[in-house]
Amino acid sequence: MKSLIRSCLILFALLVGQVQAQSLQNGSLVIAGGGILDPEILDRFVELAGGPESHIVVIPTASASDSFSVDFRGLQSLRVRGVSNVTLLHTRDRATANADSFVQVIHEANGVWFTGGRQWRLADSYLNTKTEEALWELLERGGVIGGSSAGATIQGSYLARGDTKTNTIMMGDHEDGFGFMQNTAIDQHLLRRNRQWDLLEILHARPELLGIGIDENTAIVVQQDWFEVIGASYVVIYDRQHMIQGEGHYYFLSPGDTYHLPERSPYRNNEPLERVIKRIW
Repeated sequence: MKSLIRSCLILFALLVGQVQAQSLQNGSLVIAGGGILDPEILDRFVELAGGPESHIVVIPTASASDSFSVDFRGLQSLRVRGVSNVTLLHTRDRATANADSFVQVIHEANGVWFTGGRQWRLADSYLNTKTEEALWELLERGGVIGGSSAGATIQGSYLARGDTKTNTIMMGDHEDGFGFMQNTAIDQHLLRRNRQWDLLEILHARPELLGIGIDENTAIVVQQDWFEVIGASYVVIYDRQHMIQGEGHYYFLSPGDTYHLPERSPYRNNEPLERVIKRIW
């Protein structure tokens, strides 16, 4: 049913000619591009969760492994920041993902972090289950959801690189993400893996989407109508509806830049980026 509703919304948007990159009503998102993360990224995630004393859930299901030790990187990276109340949550069984006993830990959490791997594994396990519902409820009560690499892409509505055969297929056999950022396709490891052209395939087929490519060591923090770029590298924006004058198929945002989702407009130092670029010229 949810997939049908999404399809109807996309069709309506195409008929009226524009789809907004929908704002986040409540809560926060931290969407990271993978690799070694700048300390600012996880520090911001912990801060948005309410601090080191908060309860945080780590979901490693994108990984190919089913065995996670106490030294698992996704747990340790939070513990070194003083977070002691960390719970690992994992299943590949959709019946388990639909069990009240399984999702109870999310109802008690302040934040959830998705680690890397293949994003289709997250969709297979949790999409349209009580686990996904609990994640939406977490945002509704003001919590934070974060993730890196596959944990970034799953937060968009279109699941880039969602094919089970290989991660080089941009439009594959899995196309639905959780949609915490509606009307978006999110890619990761962007410049590090020379992927900066890849999202154009999706935008050509789905021009209503906002494409967001995030390099390693970099993240966007989404709150209500805005996101901010943090970390050490760049975020790349692909938008068939609103390109910056003088730019080509995409443009770059630097750490500290912000982006207004309803207007699809980038800002630098509170000034429209297009105006900044014109002044530089």
